Amino acid sequence: MNAGRVRHLYVHLPFCASRCGYCDFVTLVGRPGEHGRYVDAVLTELELERGRLADGVETVFVGGGTPTFTEPAELRRLLEALPAAAEVTVEANPETVTPELAALLRDAGVTRVSLGAQSFEPRLLEVLDRRARPEDVRRAFYHLRDANFDNINLDLIYGIPGQEPSDLERDLDEALALGPEHLSCYELEAKPGTRFTHAHGEELARQAESMEGYFELVVETLIEAGYRWYETANFCREDRRARHNLAYWLGHDYLGLGMGAVSTVHGLRWRNLPALPRYLAALASGEAPPRELEPLATSTQTQERLMLGLRLDDPLPLAQVQAALDLEALARLERLGLVERQGDALLLTRRGRFLGGGVTAELLAEFPANNYN
Repeated sequence: MNAGRVRHLYVHLPFCASRCGYCDFVTLVGRPGEHGRYVDAVLTELELERGRLADGVETVFVGGGTPTFTEPAELRRLLEALPAAAEVTVEANPETVTPELAALLRDAGVTRVSLGAQSFEPRLLEVLDRRARPEDVRRAFYHLRDANFDNINLDLIYGIPGQEPSDLERDLDEALALGPEHLSCYELEAKPGTRFTHAHGEELARQAESMEGYFELVVETLIEAGYRWYETANFCREDRRARHNLAYWLGHDYLGLGMGAVSTVHGLRWRNLPALPRYLAALASGEAPPRELEPLATSTQTQERLMLGLRLDDPLPLAQVQAALDLEALARLERLGLVERQGDALLLTRRGRFLGGGVTAELLAEFPANNYN
């Protein structure tokens, strides 16, 4: 009965205490008086879209923004109304996590918390416009442990203006001392034209030259500490892979709720426009919010399956991506030791994974335009 229905749900809560200079997510600063109306709208959108969801939802991810900045009563109301799932993740900024907030998340069915640490160096946190201090990260982590969370992710960023390799080494040591089940370590991406790039342009250029070294340091340190490097920027203990994000990388359909949220369902991708008044007004009238629609060509879906699938350490079945492959490039990259076949599957070697997107880009074949099937 549920064949073809969606098993992965994303919910966007855009509210933040402040906006970090490097951030390009859909966010709104403050607005406590609008949190309740926004939750009303999201729950209305959930009812409008419920027919797309399978009875057995596998993952729910509540992202932002800073979901844990949302008024606690409204956050609880939202979480308790969402479908039950084996993995329910909520993103949190450390300064928002109190014992009461940790208990609220646990009582409302959350199974996994992703904590935005970014760095443990005070001067680097200031560069990033982060409010949390290193002690806030540690305190938040222990509050979550005290609430019996046994699946916690820490986000770290490298390539921050002013950062040196020794700073990154200390960040990794601090993170490992806490012992999270999962670590996400991302290269800083500052969008051109933002105030962040205006303020740190020259230093960002210097940091770009160091990214490869930072990346290798992250991978080698975390593997040595016993973490599985299962995705380009993600590491886990045991099999605590992020099941929601894994669904994206495996090309599964997902439904997104909230302003700016993206959905991909049955070959159609749409994005709710990132305009709060229009979002609230449409759903207050019981109508779907205004959206941008993008039909996905078969070629686009195959290319995305290749690009995302090769980010993983699991072999990618060739049958799923054969049409997207440049076979001559594949043979050349195999000879160079960057790609290998395992039976009827493909994966990047360790060296190939360090080069990542460059190797994948070479593998992509040219497609004729408008290949819709």
